[in-house]
Amino acid sequence: MKEGCKNPSFTNVEYKATKGQDAIDLYKSTTQALMEWQEMQIKGIMATEGDLWKYMKYGICVSRRNGKGEILAAREFEGIVNLKEKICHTAHRTTTSHDAFVRLFTLLKKAGYEEHSKKKKVMPPNSFFASKQYGLEHIEISDGGIIDFRTRTNNGGLGEGFDLLVIDEAQEYTSKQESALTYTVSASKNPQTILVGTPPTEISGGDVFARLRESIIDGKAEYTGWAEWSIPEMADDIRDPELWYKYNPSLGHILTERNILGETSGDKIDFNIQRLGLWVSYNQKSVISEAEWDILKVDKMPKLEDKRYIGIKYGRDGENVSMSIASKTTDGKIFIETIDCVTVRAGTRWLFDYISNPKVEKIVIDGANGQQILADAMREKGLKKPILPTVKEIISANAQFEQAIFAKTICHSGQDGLRNVVTNCQKRPIGSNGGFGYQSLVETYDISVMDSVILAFWACAITKDIVPRQSISY
Repeated sequence: MKEGCKNPSFTNVEYKATKGQDAIDLYKSTTQALMEWQEMQIKGIMATEGDLWKYMKYGICVSRRNGKGEILAAREFEGIVNLKEKICHTAHRTTTSHDAFVRLFTLLKKAGYEEHSKKKKVMPPNSFFASKQYGLEHIEISDGGIIDFRTRTNNGGLGEGFDLLVIDEAQEYTSKQESALTYTVSASKNPQTILVGTPPTEISGGDVFARLRESIIDGKAEYTGWAEWSIPEMADDIRDPELWYKYNPSLGHILTERNILGETSGDKIDFNIQRLGLWVSYNQKSVISEAEWDILKVDKMPKLEDKRYIGIKYGRDGENVSMSIASKTTDGKIFIETIDCVTVRAGTRWLFDYISNPKVEKIVIDGANGQQILADAMREKGLKKPILPTVKEIISANAQFEQAIFAKTICHSGQDGLRNVVTNCQKRPIGSNGGFGYQSLVETYDISVMDSVILAFWACAITKDIVPRQSISY
């Protein structure tokens, strides 16, 4: 029988000692057995250096329906029964975390553990208590460990402590969730975090999984193991079974050629991502591509006219305020540059260091969180009245900015922060007549940076140069 490739197409995992065989043997006591590739991953996850895990973080990326969940179940089973760990299993969807609970619950029953309907201070040997409340599932082993199953939120896990943190559906794991969960294992004497998922698609909301992979490739991740089954570039012939076997380790076991063939009638890019493990940059939906933006970069600073135009945007979440500047070049283009993106708590002094410059011709301020406050402060200081744009004007500014990009009448110096935001954005509807604004595809990129650039550009673009009337005498 032909089988999928058990070896990852890319991995950095090497070890001399492992406790993985203990987990494999315990799993077999349920009369179930892991596939060879799953056993290899369990051994990698549970590799040791002395008394500690070799890999404090371990990532597995493999296409859907290959059996990632059984690897987690085997690790968690060993964790609560023999290692007496406190574990948190998190997922993007409640249905996924519930399925993980059912999987582990079933293993315990098959291994001969007796369920107790009520939690007791002292439970008989080989027994467990299970709370089956949907979304708040919990298992506690007699004289053993504890595991909670949770759906991830931006603040879930704060104040709790665990030995093992499991990130299921890792392609949806966001930076805010990471901030809330990372430190929950910090107090453990031997902590470990496991992330399992698939390559992100154009609708995936997470950025942590991709960032972790990049750090592995760059060789910058410490104490981190990684294994993936992924095609290096887009496959044109998605009906080629050889590709299916190369990047689906469970094909021939729980996956069949017939089932995969049925998937080939869909979108080719989606098949490459979801079945062949293709990693595509998560800015694939960006309405402004890297190539379109990079071609506008200038190698040296252009000669600018005297007048400056400033755009200030208060972020929608009320946390940050961004400021950018624009000026016309002597060859008829508009040069744009971001000055900074700063927390609102830092105050307004840094803003006034720029807007009080006599070369500033116009200032545009947007954002309900601070727009009027800043405008009032400017009036008190005797500065010129800023423009507080209407929704109609914002729509116009966004449209003009887009047109200018494609007409190549904008230029910039190639700032990394601005490039990251602009090349990772998508449109969002504004108003009821087809107007649009922008929103970030990456949670950690603040779209207010781009919005402030657009405001500065717009103020510059709508200002007509007035040529002094020539005086003629006879």
